[in-house]
Amino acid sequence: MTRFSMLDLATSAPGRTVREALAEVVPAARAAEAAGYHRVWYAEHHNMQAVASSATAVLVGHVAAHTSSIRLGAGGVMLPNHSPLAIAEQFGTLAELHPGRIDLGLGRAPGGDLAMLAALRRRPEDSERFPTDVVELASYLGDGLPTEAVNAYPGRGTKVPLYILGSSLFGANLAARLGLPYAFASHFAPDALDVALATYRRSFRPSAACPEPYAIVAANVVASDDAAEAAHTFRAVLRERVRRFVLRPGAELSDVDVETILDGSHGERVRHMMSVSAVGKVADVRGYVGELLERTGADEIIVAHQVPELRARVRSIELLAEALA
Repeated sequence: MTRFSMLDLATSAPGRTVREALAEVVPAARAAEAAGYHRVWYAEHHNMQAVASSATAVLVGHVAAHTSSIRLGAGGVMLPNHSPLAIAEQFGTLAELHPGRIDLGLGRAPGGDLAMLAALRRRPEDSERFPTDVVELASYLGDGLPTEAVNAYPGRGTKVPLYILGSSLFGANLAARLGLPYAFASHFAPDALDVALATYRRSFRPSAACPEPYAIVAANVVASDDAAEAAHTFRAVLRERVRRFVLRPGAELSDVDVETILDGSHGERVRHMMSVSAVGKVADVRGYVGELLERTGADEIIVAHQVPELRARVRSIELLAEALA
């Protein structure tokens, strides 16, 4: 059976605080663990009021301490924002505290805008070092000394599994060249999905860590016992995306006005961004995800449950497991 996993951004819905969003991370992970999910990942984003998962290592450690078996990790750390040594020490520490449960997905994007980069004391051109930074990070987590002078303690010998994340051919080529698993962010950037997976598999070079290509495909899911409720929830999520990505900062419009924008040409960007989405009852979700897996041949699907309210999100987590059982 294809593995299924969860991506959690610790999203705070309108009118709710960051603290409230973070308080729901453990219950959601426990629900995924009980339902048989393979892993939960948390993604690094910055300067986004609705996303509370910026400090991925802190969040992974917190959830690991309150779960028992599910794999946990970053999906991912935006490596150009960090020193490879610092990330090796962070995730090496997590691996020593929670052996056999920690993953490390790596992305090249900054996870924010130019103002955010300046606040992190980083530059846009730092992303050009991404391939060499991945190799350096892998050396810190391996058994050998990366240099005569520098080592990662904790980190050395933990062999934390690395994954390359991407939404373009760059990540696909890099993952293939380094012999690493590849996760495609089709839950918000679906355009290059098919060609990226084909490129990755065609160019893949086996490694000790990953002897065969391993592809993870991301999707959005809103599963409910009531199809109309699922559709209503997903439509509300689309409206929030319009407010975040289409409207000017500070603009205040009613839901009716946003609906008009969403159905027009300006809303097409949002609708397309969220086009890889399974919405409905168990049978609907099973059918959509089954077609996606058949189309992509993915070894694993990782889903973002786009359900703001915790109880309904937990039910969506359970229903996806039921759909894929």
